Parts: sequence; structure tokens; C-alpha cells
Amino acid sequence: MKYSNILLATFLCGGMLAGCSSPTETASEDPYFTADEDQGGLNLGAGFESYVIAEDLGRARHLAVRENGDIYVNLREANDQGGIAALRDTNGDGRADEIEYFSDFGGTGMAFYDGSLYASNDSTIFRYSFVGDNLLPDNAAAPDTIVSGLPVQTSHAAKSFTFDDKGYLYVNIGAPSNACQEQDRTRDSPAMDPCPLLERHGGVWRFDASKVGQTQLEDGHRYSTGIRNAVALQFNPLDGHVYAVQHGRDMLNGLFPDMYTEEESAEQPAEEMFRLSDGADFGWPYCYFDPSQDARVTAPEYGGDRNSTDRCEGTEGPIATFPAHWAPNDLLFYTGDQFPESYKGAALIAFHGSWNRAPLGQKGYFVAIQPFQNGDPSAAFQNLAEGFAGVESIEAPSDAKHRPTGLAMAPDGTVIVSDSVTGKIWRVFYKEDKTMALK
Repeated sequence: MKYSNILLATFLCGGMLAGCSSPTETASEDPYFTADEDQGGLNLGAGFESYVIAEDLGRARHLAVRENGDIYVNLREANDQGGIAALRDTNGDGRADEIEYFSDFGGTGMAFYDGSLYASNDSTIFRYSFVGDNLLPDNAAAPDTIVSGLPVQTSHAAKSFTFDDKGYLYVNIGAPSNACQEQDRTRDSPAMDPCPLLERHGGVWRFDASKVGQTQLEDGHRYSTGIRNAVALQFNPLDGHVYAVQHGRDMLNGLFPDMYTEEESAEQPAEEMFRLSDGADFGWPYCYFDPSQDARVTAPEYGGDRNSTDRCEGTEGPIATFPAHWAPNDLLFYTGDQFPESYKGAALIAFHGSWNRAPLGQKGYFVAIQPFQNGDPSAAFQNLAEGFAGVESIEAPSDAKHRPTGLAMAPDGTVIVSDSVTGKIWRVFYKEDKTMALK
């Protein structure tokens, strides 16, 4: 296994023996913890620094880090070299100086489980295995198929996933719809009631993490429902629960201009964070969360008048909410030791950025950190990393030079962030006094 100089020094010195420098002192001299002069273009929270690991990989989505520090990035579409990029640092400076590609597909989901790399396209979960310390998997040309036959759709197609500690795989299957109308996003088109999409979409399905040849219809268990689309899906090993951050619905003004102003539509509904449980229903499409009332209310397609809650009875509420249309695309619970102790257990969220907040400015395009204490959000979220967009004013997503999409924690506790525009990858680390507390 490859170690950075700081980890090796800590291991050999037992942390703090006479004649050994502290980890913080070592970090100040270690090229592995030397930031780019411009922080890779990012603006970071106090004490944090960053540098670019690699760039121009392709439209990067989620990523995963192997125990030896190698980084694997799922690309939205395969390029001429492949659909998954494999990155290795061979000289100990933290940057990728060896980059290889494999697979003939692209997708979103990516994670390590039981030593194997799992990756998804829009219909299938694959598994790659490794021999020794090889950068590329030994079955790169013919991965195992864990789950196939997931619904292929034109919207909310990404099949993100996570694993728990009991041998289960959880897969997001987004709803190919805004609010389950007969004609999607069409004014005066009636809602389907009950919504038939919930039979195979709009929730999280559970599978066996190791069994090959599974399908949704024969082997999938609908674990939680009423979730429009949860690209941000993650198991929290500190409390044993799976969490999701939902992409909320759109077009309240466009579909119901007599009920909502353009400004109100830009600020509603909130993006909701859920703690999943078996059988839980989180309300889509019948309800949405109105941040101005701090309450979930019945959707206008289902008879809602902005205040009624009749269709929301029995649904599970969010444990945290975030401003509308920020597009949460990944979730990571910080369990490492490189950040200050108060950050342990906090949730990092990559907000991909909005497209539909006009006439207000588009928002998101940053990585937030949500403090947790005793298993629950304990304070307002804070900004961990901003500046991805590279422009002050964003009128449309195409204005952004970069958009944060994937998050992963390296074995040393640093955090890796991916970009979906050009495939830029950053490492974020902490360098100042580690007694600083997360507020």
C-alpha cells in the first residue's frame, strides 16, 4: 500500500514521539499537501487548501478511491479511450501522473465494496476485480453483471448507488417525470393518480451486494419510495442508515401561473435530505416541501392550494432542507482524521447547480458541509468549496466552467471532488490548526 509522507511519518513515530514532527508540521513541508497557488481555482473554508489532481478526463460523474490511493472516475459518456478513468500518483505528490482508461460504457455510480470496484451505467450495475496492485482491473473487458434491466429513461436516468454494512446494495431509480402528469411538464395536463411510475421508479431499491445476475423485477426490493430523484445517495457507517438528498420538482409557475409567481417558483420547493428506512414514503409526486412555511404541502397537480397537506399524511419528513433547484449530485459522510475532529460525521454535499431559477440568478455549483451531531443535522450548512463555476454570474449551466458532481474520501482523509464539464479532479485537505471547530 502506498502512503503519503505525512501518514508514513505518523505511523513510524507513533503519532508524537521525541524527535518526530507533528502531522501538522509535516504537512506544511510535504509536497502531497502543497496546494496549487490558485487553489485549483477554488475558494475554500478557513484552513482548507486544494490542488488539481488531473483534468480534461471527460465528463466526470461519481468517483471512488481504492485502499492504495488510486482514483477511479466514471464518465458520463465513454470517450475514445474508455468510460472509466483510472488515476495513479507514482511520485508521492498527490497528483495523477499515470492515467489509463477502461470499459466501453459511461454512467454515474461508482464505489468500492469488499475490494471490488462497482460502476453503473443507466441500466446496469457492474463489478470489477483486481489482481495485486494493478491499476486496471483484471476483468476490465468483461466485468461481472450484478444488476441489469434497470429502467432506461430520457430524464433522471443516472443509477447512483451505495452499500451498507450488512451486504446490501441500494440503487436510486429516479422518476422520468416532473410531477407524474400524463404529459410531462405540460400545462393543464392532468396528474396520474395514483402515480404508476412509483411501481418501478421514484425510489431506492435494495439488492444483494455480491450476487450476480439480478434484475429489478425478480430480485429488487423497493426499500423507500416517493423520492423524485436521489443522485446523492450514501450509507453512513457511523449510524448504520442510508441517506439521500433529493432533486425537487420544477415549474410551479410554468404549470400554475395563477398560483405561483416566477420568484416563488425559483425558491420552491426545497431540496430535501432524507434518512431512508424500509417502507418509508417521502411524498413525491403528491407533495413538495415549501421552505417559506417549513412544511410539506400537497402538490397543485393533486388538488393542493399551497396550504393543504392532505396528500402528505403518513409521509416521512426531511431531516434537513436546502434552497431550491441546487441539484444535489453526491453525498459523503466524513469519517476520516485529516479534517478537524468536529468535522467527523458531517455530511458533504456536491450541488451541481441550477438551470431553472430565472428571473433570479442560478445557484449551487459548490460543495457544502452539513454538520451532524448524534446522528442528526446540528446546525446550518456551510460552504466548504466554491468557485467551480469560474464566473460571477451564471445565467445558464453552460456558463459554468466546472460543476462539482462527485465526492470521495481518500484513505488519508482528504476529499476528492469531480467536475462534470471537463473532468477536472481536485483534492481538498486541511492544513491549519486542527482544533478549529465546525460551527
